[in-house]
Amino acid sequence: MIRDIDETKAPLLDHLIELRRRLLYAVMALVVACIIGFCFADQIFDFLARPLADAFGGREGAKLVYTKLYEAFFVKLKVAMFAGFFVSFPFIANQIWLFIAPGLYRHEKKALLPFLFATPVLFLLGAALAYYFVMPAAFRFFLSFEHHDTLGGISQEALPAMGDYLSLVMHMVFAFGFSFLLPVLLVLLARVGIVSLETLVKGRRYAIVIAFAIAAVVTPPDVISQLMLAIPLCLLYEISILCIRVMNRRAAASASGQTDVVRTD
Repeated sequence: MIRDIDETKAPLLDHLIELRRRLLYAVMALVVACIIGFCFADQIFDFLARPLADAFGGREGAKLVYTKLYEAFFVKLKVAMFAGFFVSFPFIANQIWLFIAPGLYRHEKKALLPFLFATPVLFLLGAALAYYFVMPAAFRFFLSFEHHDTLGGISQEALPAMGDYLSLVMHMVFAFGFSFLLPVLLVLLARVGIVSLETLVKGRRYAIVIAFAIAAVVTPPDVISQLMLAIPLCLLYEISILCIRVMNRRAAASASGQTDVVRTD
């Protein structure tokens, strides 16, 4: 019994050493990417501020302000970490895959590879939707309430703070990016048998309600942003059902083919 326990120590230690090595590589990649992002933080923030600048329409006097002495510095740090995450994510995901892959069977690796490629693509699609369509529309909507003439004896002027604006942009990018991973999540759950195609089809009406509830929580409080997230979520839900239906048909065809081979033998 003691000998059996001793024999299991080496593989466990090997796994822990391998895990530490992969985590070290991932952290190093993130740190290097953040340092590079800090060097180009001004250019990156200029890119992130473009939707707001377009919403202002090139108006003279439009600006981002900061009310704390240290706010500009911490905004630069946040921009560096934001960019560092995007740049280093493929390498970090690769390290995770290299740690997990040796413990998987060949058919399990083949089953997971499509999801590994689909995840960053869907995330970037969601982030692009937020950046190029949702944020400009939302910012124009919010700025429409600005009054340059006196209202009640007091003029109203939009002076967004740098930190608040960056937090809003990061929130929307991550919210849309992770929301677009819905097909990956549902197909994986269906593949392992946690949910079925029939359950998803019957729960379509509840999914629509949940999609609008999620959109109301993660987007700014305006109807435009909520619709621009809720409608794609509903479409992605239908795409998930279609993908699961195709996956089930292929699995049934494969099982039928194997049965025919057995009968022939």
